[in-house]
Amino acid sequence: MKFTNKFTGKATIYSKYRSSYPMAYINYLINRNGLTNNHTLADIGSGTGILTKQLLDQKLKVIAIEPNSDMRISAEKELNHYEQFTSLNAAAENTGLPNNSVDLITVAQAFHWFDKDKFKMECQRILKQDANVALVWNSRVSSSDLILENAEICKKHCPAFVGFSGGIEETPEMFKQFFRNGTYEFKEFENHLEYDLNSFIGRNISASYAPKETDDSYSHFIQSLSELYYKYSKNNVLIMPNLTRSYIGQV
Repeated sequence: MKFTNKFTGKATIYSKYRSSYPMAYINYLINRNGLTNNHTLADIGSGTGILTKQLLDQKLKVIAIEPNSDMRISAEKELNHYEQFTSLNAAAENTGLPNNSVDLITVAQAFHWFDKDKFKMECQRILKQDANVALVWNSRVSSSDLILENAEICKKHCPAFVGFSGGIEETPEMFKQFFRNGTYEFKEFENHLEYDLNSFIGRNISASYAPKETDDSYSHFIQSLSELYYKYSKNNVLIMPNLTRSYIGQV
């Protein structure tokens, strides 16, 4: 629970500026798991409901699990009109869901915040036999000059910055430890993101480590981001190299 409040006060900007997932990934997720509207999904660490909404739009039944009140309430305001939507105030490691009740668990941009051992045990408890866990990130292409310079700005102005996506190292060893018998399916989907100045800044300040307006470093952070935007944008559009990284397997 120690990370529950990381995004308190950021729900509105997170919902507005965080990117969704490419339809190629959504279609893959559905086909790979044989999903129909008779199946129940648990979207754990669901945040403001970005992936939840995309799944609901495919007529799937989704239980969103989110312990941060700001994020959860934002999702509920957006998604409560979906009949197939349920929202629960619970942690990844203790969802409160019944045993063997879930056909697929999805985790979007959140796995790095969990206690992985406890979360794995919870997955094993709530999943039906042979059902999968799907972990997914929208990840910046780390070799890009734009991304490298963006990281340097964050290091300079954001004391809590340890790397994008919480400093997670997407190593085979981490996923082998999580998935049963070290076996999982990895796929990448191109998902380059387009920003104007406001949305580029918005995307950066939606991060958990980003300074808030009341912080001394905030104005310097915004100025540096603006300079970076103008350096790499063309015709008032900045393209951020981005990949959707997917890991699916049993636990």
